Amino acid sequence: MKSCKKEIAHFPIPLKINGTDEFGPCPQTREQKQVQARLRELSDIFAKKLGITRREFLRSASGTAAAFAAMNSVFGNLFFAEPAEAADRAFAEERAASLKGQFIFDVQTHFVSNDYAGRGLLSLRRLASRWNPAIKGEEEDLERIRYRNFVKEVFEESDTKLALLSNAPADDASKWFLSNAEAIRAREEFNARAGSKRLFAHAVFTPGMPGWMEEVERAIAEYKPDSWKGYTVGAPSTVSKYPWRLDDEKLVYPAYEKMEKAGIKHICIHKGLLPGKYESMPGSTWKYGSVDDVPKAAKDWPNLNFMIYHSAIRVGGLPAKEDVKSFEERGYIPWISELASMPGKQGVKNVYAELGSVFALSAISNPRFCTGILGTLIKGLGADHVLWGTDSIWYGSPQWQIEAFRRIEIPEDLQKKFGFSRLGRADGKVKSMIFGRNAAGLYEVKIV
Repeated sequence: MKSCKKEIAHFPIPLKINGTDEFGPCPQTREQKQVQARLRELSDIFAKKLGITRREFLRSASGTAAAFAAMNSVFGNLFFAEPAEAADRAFAEERAASLKGQFIFDVQTHFVSNDYAGRGLLSLRRLASRWNPAIKGEEEDLERIRYRNFVKEVFEESDTKLALLSNAPADDASKWFLSNAEAIRAREEFNARAGSKRLFAHAVFTPGMPGWMEEVERAIAEYKPDSWKGYTVGAPSTVSKYPWRLDDEKLVYPAYEKMEKAGIKHICIHKGLLPGKYESMPGSTWKYGSVDDVPKAAKDWPNLNFMIYHSAIRVGGLPAKEDVKSFEERGYIPWISELASMPGKQGVKNVYAELGSVFALSAISNPRFCTGILGTLIKGLGADHVLWGTDSIWYGSPQWQIEAFRRIEIPEDLQKKFGFSRLGRADGKVKSMIFGRNAAGLYEVKIV
């Protein structure tokens, strides 16, 4: 049994779904167990051929290719994984090196302040150690989710070039991951050391909370954030006393007016990613996590961009069986399909979808459903309105997510059935747009 646990720690992709601050961990599925078994078989075969240990193989570029080959053997041919990559380390390393310079702008990353004392998030790191060898055996130290390790894992251990530091509110201000002032200081410190602007930052706005409008005004005058972040459910992990709607003319529109006048026009909104059995939340707070308030706000404020984080996937964790069935039968995914339909039905052009957590969760549990999500968003919103985000640092480096997106493709039967387009090459037009070119245009970044 010990050897089994040791092997799991060195698999190059996650083989179970870990929790977030919104939902708990999910048990390993039957399919994920099959992938695990197949990857063990492949690693035994190729490690022996290459004359290296299984651990060395799984940590290599060839091991990554073998992991996606194992995924294909269980879920169908959904990931690009050439046999030569697993068998030839030089070939695999050459491919990895050829993509290392790819422009990637991650618009959802996190860490906590030096004053943050909650230890619950460390359990996410512990769970992630089962599949991420870089964090195996680490001490449960809050430094692992603070600034220095954020820099190491996001910028040094992945191909990410630029990142946007995001945040989350709580009714109790002492429980925020970062204050707005702390987020902006981190941005300034990092960019001063980097010698260029590589880290961007949100300012969180919290309609209805005491002093929230004054904080918006302070952010405009002093912080000058790159964009705004809001949670219409009030707070992500507990039932908040301050839920709100994007289209609340009396409460929120005065803030939009100030944001537009200040030229800080990107409104990033957490939607969906609700915990299981969300309908039982007191006061129907979960309803504020839906997207029914997006169209009116987008129409009323055409000069603002409404960026829907997590693409409004309704529930975190394993995709609901009824949602998968609904997609396969009629191409409908609750909330995501509503979001994607807005340009066609509502005529709005200022609504975007962000992939943080939604891609990671579905890619490792049901990659076919994941391609359905991608196909739905791209078909409805356009490839130029989908943004790359990973929700890192909670689980270590985002490199595995980058690799999964480089390799994934929408199967031909779904292309024909629902009119989806191919995603194409890892460095092709569509993936390059989503990985960073879309965000670069929005945040006025010149790609060298």
